[in-house]
Amino acid sequence: MDADKNSSVLITGGRGFIGRTLGKLLQRAGYRVVSLDQNAPAESGDDLESVHEILCDICDSFQLQRVFEEERIGGIIHLAAILPTAAQRDPLRATQVNIVGSLNLLEMARRFGVRRFVFGSSLSVYGTWGADQFVSEADRAAPEDLYGAGKLYIERLGETYRAHGLEFVSLRIGRVVGPGAQSASSAWRSQIFELLSASHPTEIALPYVGIERVLVLHVDDAAKMLVKLLQASRLDHAVYNAPCESMVVADLKQTVQALNSNISVKLGDGYAVGNPRLLDASRFEREFGFVAVPIIEQLTRTAT
Repeated sequence: MDADKNSSVLITGGRGFIGRTLGKLLQRAGYRVVSLDQNAPAESGDDLESVHEILCDICDSFQLQRVFEEERIGGIIHLAAILPTAAQRDPLRATQVNIVGSLNLLEMARRFGVRRFVFGSSLSVYGTWGADQFVSEADRAAPEDLYGAGKLYIERLGETYRAHGLEFVSLRIGRVVGPGAQSASSAWRSQIFELLSASHPTEIALPYVGIERVLVLHVDDAAKMLVKLLQASRLDHAVYNAPCESMVVADLKQTVQALNSNISVKLGDGYAVGNPRLLDASRFEREFGFVAVPIIEQLTRTAT
């Protein structure tokens, strides 16, 4: 959809890691942005102060309906979710937000005539695959946790809503890295960028063994991919793998340490269970002409 001064793009989870970057990117592209989040709207001086922020729980259909009654929404990018670690701790809340909240949003989109609904899904819908297996959208989905199962269910639900005229499309996203993640369970995703300027000895803990591979993408590229799906004049598929880079953990450790000798990267004994290690994202790359910036290049840019 093209930028329309008479309608807005609604971002759920707008105060989140990807949501903040996405909001700024959409504004630069000329869109009016409405950001929904359970966290309090930004105070003056925040980087999102020009975005129209609304405090809203998507589980509350009455709150959500008021938003759609008051705002003319032309497109939705749905990122709000209870993430895997928190979902394991509180499965009730995770089900309310990830399933019921998403259903509420889909139903509002149908009722209020929204054209395009872009869903931030996850590569966790695939479950664990072998170290030498490339996984494409044609391969079976077999999530191993509540979070991945919820993402897969909403994809199936979205396909049903496509029959009711809603242009639903899902982007299956890997581990997103970059400054500003504010994650307690996987702080390394931001630390490998934020600590590159450290002037004293600093340690970053990665939970994986050195031989493991993890599929990662930079937050800037994740936001650009979501905008591509929002803007596309046509969508040939309902599901796309987000182009990610398969990085060997030991190589990531070596790169970060080489960029700043004050940093020591400590590896753990974990494996990337619940996700593929190698990905076929040629569908997205081919249809949208997208090339992600390599993570090592992103790190080098940050360090210089």
